[in-house]
Amino acid sequence: MLTLENVYQAAFALKDIIRNTELIHAPKIKEDVELYIKPENLQVTGSFKVRGAAYKISRLTPEEKEKGVIACSAGNHAQGVALAAARNNISSIICLPDGAPISKVEATRAYGAQIELVNGVYDDAYKRALELKEARGLTFIHPFDDDYVIAGQGTIAIEILNDNPDVEAIVVPVGGGGLISGIAYTVKALRPDVKVYGVQAAGAPSMVNSVGNGEIITLDGVQTIADGIAVKQPGANTFDICSKYVDGIVTVTDDEISTAILTLMERQKLVAEGAGAASVAAVMFDKVPVKGKKTVCIVSGGNIDVTILSRVIDRGLLKSGRLCKLSIELTDKPGQLRDVSTIIAKHGANVVSVNYEHAGKGSDVNNCILGIEMETKDNEHIKQVQDGLTAHGFKLI
Repeated sequence: MLTLENVYQAAFALKDIIRNTELIHAPKIKEDVELYIKPENLQVTGSFKVRGAAYKISRLTPEEKEKGVIACSAGNHAQGVALAAARNNISSIICLPDGAPISKVEATRAYGAQIELVNGVYDDAYKRALELKEARGLTFIHPFDDDYVIAGQGTIAIEILNDNPDVEAIVVPVGGGGLISGIAYTVKALRPDVKVYGVQAAGAPSMVNSVGNGEIITLDGVQTIADGIAVKQPGANTFDICSKYVDGIVTVTDDEISTAILTLMERQKLVAEGAGAASVAAVMFDKVPVKGKKTVCIVSGGNIDVTILSRVIDRGLLKSGRLCKLSIELTDKPGQLRDVSTIIAKHGANVVSVNYEHAGKGSDVNNCILGIEMETKDNEHIKQVQDGLTAHGFKLI
């Protein structure tokens, strides 16, 4: 069973494998919150997952170590298991769906794991991992629903309380629940007055629904840019711990997560993946009651796929009002584009692209549609530009 002694044993066992990711004060992210970042995106392998995986592997018997370990993951857990196994001179097999990003597959392979790509999705890879476990007598390293894995994640709480003894609230991303279970259990044992809040993606609210209904709920599907917390069903252990020790769990949208990723990059020079930025999004958009409190956000990982990073940034720019796309219906005559440009320039916005096409069905035959994309300061600035255009008789679509 999970005990506080396990967590302290984990901290000792992990001292030569992990980094103590010291808190970073982040006063510019949310002015009415004394905010600190716990940057697990700077952890070895770029994620907190190595903590739980390494502690679990350290507790294996000599016979289990000799046979090796197996895991199933398309991301951070895979890399954590691979590194921890290599550090202990243990063989590891990682089953991944064949659609997993090449960057994550190669990163896992680089840590020394044997990779088996499985046709299909995560569930197919999970099934294959269990087949290999039984056939070869391997030890399966669960990504979250294991007491030793949870204890390993709980070492984050010890570091936070050591770095900032006055902390009043901790905000944690939630997928299967291993991270928040370890943190909440440890914090409530040492400092029961500290609030612990969980954050899930709105497109994958498995723990939110489960705790709210008082029983484990399995989602039909998940859809979110935060793939690290896109879990259909929480674990039995993590559900029980969250129900008992967590003070509340909220959800954030993909737009809010994208805004948080952008904000962390611009203001803290930190690259976070969707799951890692979920905690910051919850604070930025007032999803958790931490106003005026000394608050720590766990940025759980930074392994974002670079092929989607630009799209995430664009989404964050749109959400925060830094980028605006307008469609304006004009009469097709000389001087219209000049007048629109003059108004936009007067209000201090910067045009980055222009598109022109004839108006469609239902519009005057002499009309056209002007599409403009521009850089702006915020949503209030956008409104000023829009008001300036309509005041001069231009019709915004």
